Amino acid sequence: MIEYTEISYGPESRNRLHEAGDPSAEGALAALESFYYALNNRDIEALRADWTADPLAQLNNPVGGILRGGVLIAELYEKIFAGSLNVTVTFGDVVAYVGERHAVFAGRESGHYLGPDGSRIPLEIRTSRYFRYEAGRWSQYHHHGSIDDPAALGAYQQAVRG
Repeated sequence: MIEYTEISYGPESRNRLHEAGDPSAEGALAALESFYYALNNRDIEALRADWTADPLAQLNNPVGGILRGGVLIAELYEKIFAGSLNVTVTFGDVVAYVGERHAVFAGRESGHYLGPDGSRIPLEIRTSRYFRYEAGRWSQYHHHGSIDDPAALGAYQQAVRG
């Protein structure tokens, strides 16, 4: 199945990891929504549970570069959660590519993070997330994010790195 979807997961997202065992597309969507719950609520345990522990899991994003393995990926998010950025995003404009044991969701994250003075700084990221159904549940195996505006990219990298 390939389709444009009306899904939108943001600050109101729910932790639906208990539904990620459903082998259908609904289980994959539960895992996807659970990721956005974890991100927007700074819930590192939910985030760790959403990602696979596989050493070849991969995150390619403007802050962490290329990271492999669930442990390193969780460490990056833990650093972001512990900081003062308070990143808030909504994932939308999504095309879903769902098969029997895999799902890719490609779309846009729109939101903001807090600057050093407490101001809201806009954040726009082109995003894709790959989930695989294995060992009785959907888990995230890959994420790719890109920020197109060089100035916005530099400001976000500086804000995360300090």
